[in-house]
Amino acid sequence: MTTLFLSLSWQAWFSLTVVTATFGFLVFTRFPPDMVFLGGLSLLFVSGVLDVETAFSGFSSQGVITVGVLYVVVAGLQETGGLLWISNRVLGAPKTHVAAQIRLTAPVALLSAFLNNTPVVALFIPTVMEWSRRIRIQPSKLLIPLSYASIFGGLCTLIGTSTNLVVNGLVQTRYGGEGLSMFEITKLGLPCALAGLVTLLLFRRLLPDRKGFAEVIENPREYTLEMRVVADSALVGKSIEDAGLRNLPGAFVAELMRGRDVLSAVSPNEVLQAQDRLMFVGNVDSIRSVYFQQGLSPASDQVFKLAEPRHKRCLVEAVVSNTCPLTGQSIREGKFRQHYNAVVIALARNGQRVQGRIGNIVLRPGDTLLIESHAGFLSRQKDSKDFYLISRIEDSTPKRVEKAPWAFAILFGMVLAVSAGGLSMLKGGVLAAALMMLTGCCTPAGARRSIEWNVLLTIAAALGLGLALETTGAAATLAEALLRLAGDSPRVSLFLVYVMTVVSTEMMTNNAAAALVFPVAMNTADTLGVSYMPFVICIMIAASASFVTPIGYQTNLMVYGPGGYRFGDFARIGLPIGLIIGVLAVSLAPLIWPF
Repeated sequence: MTTLFLSLSWQAWFSLTVVTATFGFLVFTRFPPDMVFLGGLSLLFVSGVLDVETAFSGFSSQGVITVGVLYVVVAGLQETGGLLWISNRVLGAPKTHVAAQIRLTAPVALLSAFLNNTPVVALFIPTVMEWSRRIRIQPSKLLIPLSYASIFGGLCTLIGTSTNLVVNGLVQTRYGGEGLSMFEITKLGLPCALAGLVTLLLFRRLLPDRKGFAEVIENPREYTLEMRVVADSALVGKSIEDAGLRNLPGAFVAELMRGRDVLSAVSPNEVLQAQDRLMFVGNVDSIRSVYFQQGLSPASDQVFKLAEPRHKRCLVEAVVSNTCPLTGQSIREGKFRQHYNAVVIALARNGQRVQGRIGNIVLRPGDTLLIESHAGFLSRQKDSKDFYLISRIEDSTPKRVEKAPWAFAILFGMVLAVSAGGLSMLKGGVLAAALMMLTGCCTPAGARRSIEWNVLLTIAAALGLGLALETTGAAATLAEALLRLAGDSPRVSLFLVYVMTVVSTEMMTNNAAAALVFPVAMNTADTLGVSYMPFVICIMIAASASFVTPIGYQTNLMVYGPGGYRFGDFARIGLPIGLIIGVLAVSLAPLIWPF
C-alpha cells in the first residue's frame, strides 16, 4: 500500500493535500463551504495542477446549470402560492402524533421528488411551526421528520435533489449520451424512501422534545387587524372553527362585525357570511399569515388604491416618531396613503389592544405600524424623521394565486416531457423556467433571488477538485487502494464507496461529496471490469443519506434552529434510518443493475 502512494506525482500529492485540507477547513472552521472549495480550486489552478479549461469546467457543467434553472421553476410555484396552497390543504387537524407525522411526511416526500427540497422545507417550516401549536405537538417532534421526508423524496427521481443532477452530469461528461432517465433512480430510491418513512414512524419516540427559539422569546407586539370575508370564497357558510380561524397560534378573533351588529365574544360555531368583518389580535407572524389567508381580504379599501400591483408590494414594520406630522390624527384624517403611498393594515400599542377600525385609530408616538407598501418605501423612509425604526417582514409579498394553475401546468408538463424522453433534463428545465417568466408566474427579481449562488459555486468548485484527483492519477490510486481492501470483490467495493460517500457527506455538502467520490468509484468499476451503474446509483443515495448530523444536509441545518435541537438529536433518530437505508441500497443496487 505504501509503495502504491509513493509512486504518485507531486501533482497528485498536492491534489490529495488540498482535498484533505478542504475537509479539515469544513469540519474545524466556520468558513462558508463555497469559499473553502473555491479556495482549494484556486490553489490547484495557480499551482498549475489544473489548466484553465479543466479548473473551471464545473461552472459549465450540465448538472450545475440544471440545478440553477430548476430554482426558477420552484420560484414560480412559490410566488403564485402553489406550494402554500398544498401545505394548507394537506395538513388538516390530526388528533395524534402518528397521524400528524403521516400527514406531514407523505406530501413533503412527494413534493420533494419533483421539486428541489430546500425551498420545499423553507416553505413548510413556518407552516409547521404554526400547525404544531394548533394541534398541541412540539415543533421538535415534526421538524426533523420534515427534513428527513424531503431527503427521502429527493431519492425518488432524477430531479428530486441537486446531487442526482450533478452525478448525472458527471456520467454524461465521462460516458456521453443523455445520462440517466427521470425515473431510473426510482427503482432503488422508492424502496429506500418507503423504508425511511416507516422507520421514522416506528422510531418516533427517539425524536426530542425541545422548546423552539420562538417559544423562548415571544414577540410582545400585539397587532389589531381587520379582514373581510370575500363574497365568493370557500369560507362562506363555514363556522369559525371549520374555517381554521379558531386555534390560531399567537392570534385570535376578537370581534365579528356583521352590518351594524358587533359580536365581541365570537363562538367557534359562528357561521361566516359574505362581507363579515373579522377583527384579529395577535403577533406579527400570525397577523401576516391571516393577512394572506385565502378567502379573506383587507377590510380597508385603501389597500386596493395603491398604484403598485400587489405582487410587487411587501409588509413593513415602522415605529411612529414624535415628529411624525400625522400624530394626533386618525389614519384616515391624516391621509396616510396619499402621504406615504402606503397603507396601514394593523397597529400595535405597548401590548394593549387598540379598539375601533384601523382608519379611525388616532396615531401616537411609539405606535408600531404594519404597513403594506411598495419595495421602495423601505429605502425612502429608513432615514426619515417620521419613523424611529423600520424593517421589512420576511416573505411578505402577496402571492399571485391566479397564476397558480399555470405554474402547476408548467411543472407537470416539464416532468411529462422529460419522462417521455422528448427533452433532456437540462432542456426541460430551461423551457420550464422560461415559461414561468413569460406567463408571469415568476418575476425577474424573484428569479434572481431564488437562485442559491453559494450552492452552485460549491458544486462547481467541488467538480474541479474531483477532476484534479482524476487527471493527476490520485483517484486511480485511491481506487486501487480501495480494491486491495475489498479483495477485488465488487460488492465489498460498492459497500466501501457507499461508506466513503456517507462519511464525506456528513463532513461537507452532499454535492461536494458526490463530486469527489465519483472519480474514485468510476475508476474502481473500470478496474474491476464491471458496470458503473450500481456505483452511480449508490453515490446518489449515499450523498443524500445525511441523517446523523445537522451540518451534512442543508435541510437539516434549516430546521436546527427553529426546532431548538441539540447537535446529538439528529444522531439518535438518524443512525437507525441511515443504517437501514445503507443496507437496503448496497443489497438491492447490484440486483437491479447487475455488475
